[in-house]
Amino acid sequence: MSTHEPPADRDGSPAPTGAGSLSRSAVVSGPEPSPERQATPDGGPVPEQSEDQPEAAEKDGEDGESEPGRSRSRDLLLLVGICLAALLLVNAFVARPFTVPSGSMEDTLQPGDRLIANQLAYAFGGHPRRGDIVVFDGVGSFLPEPAGQPGFWDNVRSVGRDLGLVPAGNTVYVKRVIGVGGDRVRSTGPGAPLTVNGVPVDETSYLAPGDQPSDVAFDVVVPPGELFVLGDHRSASRDSRDHLGEPGGGFVPADKVIGRADWVVYPFSRLTGLDRPSAFTAVTGTGGHGDQG
Repeated sequence: MSTHEPPADRDGSPAPTGAGSLSRSAVVSGPEPSPERQATPDGGPVPEQSEDQPEAAEKDGEDGESEPGRSRSRDLLLLVGICLAALLLVNAFVARPFTVPSGSMEDTLQPGDRLIANQLAYAFGGHPRRGDIVVFDGVGSFLPEPAGQPGFWDNVRSVGRDLGLVPAGNTVYVKRVIGVGGDRVRSTGPGAPLTVNGVPVDETSYLAPGDQPSDVAFDVVVPPGELFVLGDHRSASRDSRDHLGEPGGGFVPADKVIGRADWVVYPFSRLTGLDRPSAFTAVTGTGGHGDQG
């Protein structure tokens, strides 16, 4: 509960009332106000500036100077966060880096080459084509399916691989597409070229020097939605030929393809694009995927 009694003077008598009247305490203890500072426009006395006010103003100035620094730090952290988020999105959905682990694709790719897999190459209705170099998950084709359901940490690692935060591991392969769904791929052994749908394929532009197109004979028809893949260094590559008698027949499901290898980006001395060769332009038949030339 508040009261509205008039303030008492120091000697206990009531304060004088009326406009412009001064209390005895003000008369006794206060100095005579100068003419320039006698009153404010509304008639009240002008408050004198405290000695502490310059220090307060100086402190406010210091705070004002430090605020831009904090703002710049927040902006920098925000920019770094945006860049990291963009990089993760690119790795997950656009392009992913991979390191070539072996010599199975020599001389096109060397062990240790850092390549970029274009994950949009087959998006929006696209399909792998003969001659493409593809990066794919070999589980279920080159490797058996794991027993049991994946655990929590298996799922975490899988997400990390998709984002490019965890190395691809030993389940990811890079090979060249030789046949697509519906193609008949045939070899009569050493000394003879591969044939695709009865057409001999000239592979000299990418086959490792001294290698045969195939040291083993085979004759396969690629199931719809799958791929027949070989390494360019045929004598040092375990590829579809080595899994012909296994479940899946060595064929790679097209939906296991992570992306098309489009660029070698490291080492810088080997910086190059990986174009589709012209070896398959004469091959007829499309395997239901449109023009394959």
